[in-house]
Amino acid sequence: MPIILFALLLFVLLAFAGVVLLSLALRYRAGTARRQGRRWVATMNVWATSFSAVFFLLFTFLISFWLGPTSRFALAGMAVGAVLGLLGLVLTQWESHPDGLFYTPSRWLALLVMLAIAARLIYGWWHTMHRNAPDQQHWFLSASGTQLSVAVAAGLIGYYLVYAIGVRVRITRYEKGRPN
Repeated sequence: MPIILFALLLFVLLAFAGVVLLSLALRYRAGTARRQGRRWVATMNVWATSFSAVFFLLFTFLISFWLGPTSRFALAGMAVGAVLGLLGLVLTQWESHPDGLFYTPSRWLALLVMLAIAARLIYGWWHTMHRNAPDQQHWFLSASGTQLSVAVAAGLIGYYLVYAIGVRVRITRYEKGRPN
């Protein structure tokens, strides 16, 4: 009986790892796909990401009363994400065709975003397995998993917000300069 339970547990863990790896691979594939720049899609991305950013910052402000300086981690993550978003706009390949404006995001930044998500998952697992006294750790390791999760999430939101705004601006410029 214990062998069957052990085999079942091992199967569930391997299936979970497979699903996580598959979702990361699909996230990378979607993040590097060539897209047509449509104004309404870009506008929706800006609005949705702006709503997410405002809601996220309000949420981190509220939880900072209980969990410490999560707002500081959120703002730092947003700043790093914004810089990466600007870098993403510079590295994006833009193509002007008679059908419209097409763009392909940077493969390296898509990989970086995917690795940030994976690193956060791995760190969360590691952090739960290795609990030490907070005074014996480096500040990065003594920060709670919640604070680092907030920083990574804020970085992703900041990246996508700046990138969405940049895509929207680029599409608007393209459409104004195009003869009708």
